[in-house]
Amino acid sequence: MAIENKKKGSILNFIYSNIMAVMAIVVVLMLVVPLPKFLIDTFMILNLALSVVILLVVIYTPRPSAFSSFPQVILFATIFGLGINISSTRLILTANGSNPNQLASTQSSMVQAFADIVTGGNNIIIGFVIFIIIIVVQVVVITKGASRVSEVAARFTLDAMSTKSFDIDNQLSQGYITEDEAKKMKEELRGDIDFYSNMDGSSKFVSGNVKAGIFITIINLIGGFAIGMLKNHLSFSESLSIYANLTIGDGLLSQLPSLMLSFATGILVTGDKSDVELGERIIHEFSVDGTIYEIVGVFLCVIGVALRNGTQFLLIPIGGLFIFVGIRLARKKDDEKKIELEKEVAEKNAKKNASGSNPEKDSFAPLDPLSLELGYGLIPLVEKENGAELLERITRIRKETALDLGLSVPSIHVMDNINIPPNEYIFKIRGIEAGSYSVRPGYYMCMNAGSVTEEIKGEPTKDPAFGMPAIWVPEDQRFDAEQAGYAVVDSPTIIATHITEIIRSHASEILGRQEVAAIIEATKKTNPIIVEEVMNGNGRKFSYGDIEKVLKALLAEQVSIRDIVTILETLSNFGSVLGSTWDLVAKVREALGKQICMQYVDEANVLHVYSLSQGWSQKFLEHTQVPADGSKPYVAFDPVDGRKWIKSASDILTIGKKRGFMPIIMCSSLIRLEVKSSLERDMPGVVVLSEKEILAAGAGIKLEVLGEITDEEGN
Repeated sequence: MAIENKKKGSILNFIYSNIMAVMAIVVVLMLVVPLPKFLIDTFMILNLALSVVILLVVIYTPRPSAFSSFPQVILFATIFGLGINISSTRLILTANGSNPNQLASTQSSMVQAFADIVTGGNNIIIGFVIFIIIIVVQVVVITKGASRVSEVAARFTLDAMSTKSFDIDNQLSQGYITEDEAKKMKEELRGDIDFYSNMDGSSKFVSGNVKAGIFITIINLIGGFAIGMLKNHLSFSESLSIYANLTIGDGLLSQLPSLMLSFATGILVTGDKSDVELGERIIHEFSVDGTIYEIVGVFLCVIGVALRNGTQFLLIPIGGLFIFVGIRLARKKDDEKKIELEKEVAEKNAKKNASGSNPEKDSFAPLDPLSLELGYGLIPLVEKENGAELLERITRIRKETALDLGLSVPSIHVMDNINIPPNEYIFKIRGIEAGSYSVRPGYYMCMNAGSVTEEIKGEPTKDPAFGMPAIWVPEDQRFDAEQAGYAVVDSPTIIATHITEIIRSHASEILGRQEVAAIIEATKKTNPIIVEEVMNGNGRKFSYGDIEKVLKALLAEQVSIRDIVTILETLSNFGSVLGSTWDLVAKVREALGKQICMQYVDEANVLHVYSLSQGWSQKFLEHTQVPADGSKPYVAFDPVDGRKWIKSASDILTIGKKRGFMPIIMCSSLIRLEVKSSLERDMPGVVVLSEKEILAAGAGIKLEVLGEITDEEGN
């Protein structure tokens, strides 16, 4: 017995898990295999129930695209209904109409029952009239309207795709939404597009189903007359009575589910994209103002008094009901407003009591991590109507910075500022100005990158990102400038490039605890062991603050932190050995030696450097100061030695720069940090590499020493 139950369960589970495949096979078989009366009745009931279920699901679905399988469901339901219609037609046409008793026993009970309900027994004319009315309503009103709405919705949804996608990118770049929210919104947008595109096609199935049903009904009627009079030798009236009655019942049973499917399609495609169910929306919208119902009630009462033909006994009570509903709605709205007002007063009092002062004066407005303020003349650069090119570039900047430096740049809040010149912009980091410039809308900036063949006249200026000499030229001279070999850039490119350089040079300031935590959490997903060792290992346990110091030190010298795994592994290996943060930074730089050196090699992988003499190296060792509070070590030269050092380094690096070489100094790892810090004020662009960092880069990088930095005595 248990084995039999298990087998039955297995069969049922198989059917349940493959329900769509089973239905598809059943529908196909229905089209070609004659079905007995019992199965036809069963399928008719199931078809009727299925159409009601679909209609109710649509009513309780908040957003149209939430019922994403609706187009496929419509297709299956349509084919299923047509299969039933064909089977019942086959049963009607094969019946023996010469024997009324035998005919009744062989035909579908559902068909006969519906025929009797509509015709009232034997009134064929009434049945035909009702049947035609249903067909007209379905074809002309519901199906045609739903098809048109589906077509328009699909077209407008597709047309608005680019605008909506751009709007999402705009919100992301301005910091209103996160990247995860933007991704979710774009997925919903793609879902809406797919849904309405499919609905445009599925509505054609619905209309085709209606037309096929009408066609089958006509064939039923004509074929029944022909068979009844020619084969069964019945009179015209007898054939009409038998086959017309069955045709009406069969037609109604096929059209009622189609009517509900058409109705469901119309409801779905005319719905909005809110997350509120249809019933809730209608109740809310029809209960906005009770005065409406009061006016309608008075109107009905007036009509009832004016007519005086007996209808007043219906009009006046119904009018009174409307007035009662209006009064109740008005009272409910007044109560809701009163409760809301009391709640607002209570909240204000609570805030006042909690602060002990005026809450407006104590309000706190957090600073934006990054913000871009634009003069009113630059607002068109971020308007959707003008393409909002600058917003797209800002989004690209954040992605490129993440790939380049490994730093997840916070959202940049773009805003207008009427207090600055019209064509000026200001980029701020945590409310502090980090860079500004004034551009010329309608003009292009032209820079000589070394390939200019013919100079052109223009308004002199300087590139804000790199300080290169440049000129402004009007738009009509852009082509001439490009032909002359100038690098020509427009205003959005100027701003974007400037912002990129600001972010790169201030990357250590942008990085905070929150960004570090996000980096660690992302690393934990792919490398949980190393994160666990660093944060909770047996050796030194690093806090977010400890890791932040190391990462800030790396970013301050333009070292990418994207290889966070190597950085964490180094901290884990040396954390218990080296107590100083700056010693750990030196070890991390050695571990990243190849990455660091590859930033500065030429096309032949040659690293051109200037070495530090033994004399200067010894002086740095003797004058190095290590603060007791753990802050950055520094070199404390006396004024004379300080001036000598800056002059010695400047002289030789200037000669190398004229030859086209980057200013790179190679020294001992013991003094690398001190050498770098001594040049930050006077020569901020100088790169300082330790011998160990270059050695860690491996044999793939060739080293060329261009010269040696010595003092006046040659030491």
